[in-house]
Amino acid sequence: MQPDDVIQAYQAFFAGERRPLDVVGFFREVAASVPAYRKFLADAEVDPETVRSEDDFRRLPLTSKATYQSRYPLPELCRGGRLDTCDMIAVSSGSSGTPTIWPRSLADELHVAERFEQVFRTFEADTRSTLAVVCFPLGTWVGGLFTTACVRHLAAKGFPITTVAPGNNKAEILRVLPELAPHFEQVVLLGYPPFVKDVVDSGTGWAEHAIKMVFAGEVFSEEWRDLVAARAGVADPVTDMVSLYGTADAGVLGTETPTSVSIRRFLAGRPELARELFGESRLPTLVQYDPASRFFEADNGTLLFSGDNGVPLIRYHIADEGGVLSHAELLEFCSRNGFTPADGPDLPFVYLFGRSLFTVSFFGANIYPENVTVGLEQPEVSGWVTGKFVLETYEDADRDRRLRITVELAPGRDGDAALLATSIRDQLLRLNSEFAHYVPAERQLPEVVLRPAGDPGYFPVGVKHRYTRGT
Repeated sequence: MQPDDVIQAYQAFFAGERRPLDVVGFFREVAASVPAYRKFLADAEVDPETVRSEDDFRRLPLTSKATYQSRYPLPELCRGGRLDTCDMIAVSSGSSGTPTIWPRSLADELHVAERFEQVFRTFEADTRSTLAVVCFPLGTWVGGLFTTACVRHLAAKGFPITTVAPGNNKAEILRVLPELAPHFEQVVLLGYPPFVKDVVDSGTGWAEHAIKMVFAGEVFSEEWRDLVAARAGVADPVTDMVSLYGTADAGVLGTETPTSVSIRRFLAGRPELARELFGESRLPTLVQYDPASRFFEADNGTLLFSGDNGVPLIRYHIADEGGVLSHAELLEFCSRNGFTPADGPDLPFVYLFGRSLFTVSFFGANIYPENVTVGLEQPEVSGWVTGKFVLETYEDADRDRRLRITVELAPGRDGDAALLATSIRDQLLRLNSEFAHYVPAERQLPEVVLRPAGDPGYFPVGVKHRYTRGT
């Protein structure tokens, strides 16, 4: 970026300017300035001059890692065909395959910092002295450095926030927190859900520090939210624990709000209403997004987004299962079912289940990690497991298909595999109608294997956890 561009980006950020995203204008600018996208359109026989309306835009071919990002040299994906217009490189987690490089610029960080600003204002961190503890892994992976940068931008804007970034080094987190936390009115832990839970389970005295939490990367249940809130002394799970919808491709796309969390909690005990609204009884992550920042669409049950980044993306198919709901549409659904959500911003909603590659099929039923998670969070078992597990199916000696769940024990703890298997089965029967109707009763009890914390074969320390394993 040129200095003038940096100054302009900071001025807009400090002023809180929100310019609506004109997707047609954005498309034309990208088609003119990004060599790879020009070639992509030419290969698809699309003349940019024919795209004059939002309806025309919605007919443009989809882009994806396979059809777009990996087909062209990295510089050609950037404006002017120059990689040096970006000042930072992030790498995707590689959870769906080979890790992918995503260039970005300071302007991209400021754009995403607005989503963190929304969250931190909910925490009243614009007026309360706040210690932000970044627990995402540091390095080329997108979470740690991107989060650290965005939170520091908020401090530059005047928020009384001080950031410490131990990354996913649990020992260092537990070392610095007791020394630093007493000097602040509140502490915000930012990290992947199972790791933050592990930190909480390994520490003490959390209730003294007015803990808030920011998560990303995984769908979790409301039972999990309540469990971690209780252990960390979180005052209000609705306002003080926020999940982000973020990707290496485009930063943070949406955030939980008190409105979205309260709606999700209402639906958590009503699978029939969740199915009516989302098409499935399992509970997705529900966030609100800013249409001035990202343009969302749903295509055959999966999400597309368009937005400006170091690599500008047009109708990008990220392979997340989910959909889009207007603010009025969702609030009308709540009203019709006798529920008034908590107050929040007048923004549209996007919901996502995660990616279909994270499911396993058993007797024709799709088994989702979210369903299994609830079984691990029941009071009779939650005290001796970390929440991490690996879900897989395999053929036994008689070639019968079996469902196996390998579960990580909490450090220094033993557990009862049979009790845990029963808990998981009961929640699968309650939450997953395919499991209840497709899987014969005599096969519904999963095989549970307990492994010690940090087991290198299933739960290696320091890498992003995968909840499913191929057979």
